[in-house]
Amino acid sequence: MDLKKTTAPVNTVTYNKTVIEEPTGNVYEAITIMAKRANQINAEIKKELIEKLEEFATYNDSLEEVFENKEQIEVSKFYEKLPKAHALAVEEWLEDKIYYKSTK
Repeated sequence: MDLKKTTAPVNTVTYNKTVIEEPTGNVYEAITIMAKRANQINAEIKKELIEKLEEFATYNDSLEEVFENKEQIEVSKFYEKLPKAHALAVEEWLEDKIYYKSTK
C-alpha cells in the first residue's frame, strides 16, 4: 500500500448507504468487511512506523537526559497527517480493491 498516493479523505465524509452496501447487499456485512480491512491497514501502518522510528533511535543509559531526534519527529508528523485506517478501508471498498468471500 502506497500511503503517499492515497486519495482517502482526512476529514469526515458522508457516503451513500446504497453504494456502500451494493457489493454485498447488506450494509452491516459491508461495514464488517471494511472494519476488518481497517484493522489490517492499521497494523501495517503501525509496523511500518515502528520500523522507521527504530532506524533513528538513540539509546542511552541516562534517564535524566532526553534528546529530541528531528528525524523521528518528521516521521511522526508524516504519519499523523495520513488519513485514518477506516478512511483508507472505505476508499479501497469503493474502488473494489478488497477481496472478500461470502460464507453463506
